[in-house]
Amino acid sequence: MKYIIILGDGMADEPIALLDNKTCLQAANKPNIDKVAALGRCGMLDTIPAGFAPGSEIANLSVLGYDVPQVFEGRGSLEAASMGVAIEAGEMAMRCNLICIENGKIKNHSAGHISNEEAEELMLFLQKELGNEQVDFFPGVSYRHLLKIKGGKKQLHCTPPHDVTGTDFTEVMIQAETDEAKATANLLNDLILRSQALLENHPVNLKRAAAGKDKANSIWPWSPGYKPDMKTLLELYNLKSGSVISAVDLIRGIGVYAGLKVIKVHGATGLWNTNYEGKAQAAIDALRTDDFVYLHIEASDEAGHEGDVDLKIKTIEYLDYRVVKTIFEELSTWNEPVTIAILPDHPTPCAIKTHTSNPVPFIIYRPGETPDDVMVYDEFACEKGSYGLLKGMEFMQTLIKTPNP
Repeated sequence: MKYIIILGDGMADEPIALLDNKTCLQAANKPNIDKVAALGRCGMLDTIPAGFAPGSEIANLSVLGYDVPQVFEGRGSLEAASMGVAIEAGEMAMRCNLICIENGKIKNHSAGHISNEEAEELMLFLQKELGNEQVDFFPGVSYRHLLKIKGGKKQLHCTPPHDVTGTDFTEVMIQAETDEAKATANLLNDLILRSQALLENHPVNLKRAAAGKDKANSIWPWSPGYKPDMKTLLELYNLKSGSVISAVDLIRGIGVYAGLKVIKVHGATGLWNTNYEGKAQAAIDALRTDDFVYLHIEASDEAGHEGDVDLKIKTIEYLDYRVVKTIFEELSTWNEPVTIAILPDHPTPCAIKTHTSNPVPFIIYRPGETPDDVMVYDEFACEKGSYGLLKGMEFMQTLIKTPNP
């Protein structure tokens, strides 16, 4: 038996008044996902352990069957693995967003979804101006970058910028949780303020402003941690080989620590305009040789962060007929059975533009297995599925098992 998880990041939601109190999943036209639900078994999954914020790093580790409290060491260290940046003993890594601040308030977490080329120029500039023996900046993808601090202490209270759009940035700056972390907090807050002075009138930002685009006029470091100690997914679940397909460094980095091959697809953006067909074909090709594929699609999450209901519905429909349809139809012709799972990692409700900890709906379809009574895929239909409510590692433990008749 082979396995593929198709993860639509953040596609779960809450009922929306403009949709007659339907969720985006309920409102979307998704006949292929619904078909897989009708042929499979469904349930709900709690991906966020008690005491953890509902970030994609936490949720995806849970989906992949890791004990989050045991292995989690911050988002930055995971993304560093994807970027090929080593985290040595005594070093702390952090996600470092480029954000837009307007009139002292955080306008958005993404600097208007700045391009890779513009962002790289800004991050290399910051490294030249602010980097030293203790501080290093590394360019990533769009607004998502990496900051590494030698001797940094991770006992910090950091606020993800997508959680506080519209907030005065001075109210949510980094705070030390212990006395020994005060120097690190002071250093990071100083870097934020110095970055603003450097970036405001940088030629990249002047050009963006002239074109009516948001400036990338501040860094925003968050999710600190050290190098994690993780067993590979292959060790944990007795798989021979596996691959991860994603446009974002976070998921690729989790894949590196999980022992999965990272497959990069040309034109994969992490947004609504990503290369859906390319990702679907890459997943099919990987399954010809691998036991396990983790196919991650970021688009719905970004639409949720923008609060764009129509766009979020569109991304779900794209996932349905540009990814799920292609994969399901191809795998249905294979002699070797492939188990298909479909789910989000967490909800990203459009109304609040950030993640929540609510359980998410999931499908597990095994060829030849008797389905349950769920006929469509959404947050309410799956509550009646035969798997009930699973928590964290239980999803992967349930997925990788001998099928029931």
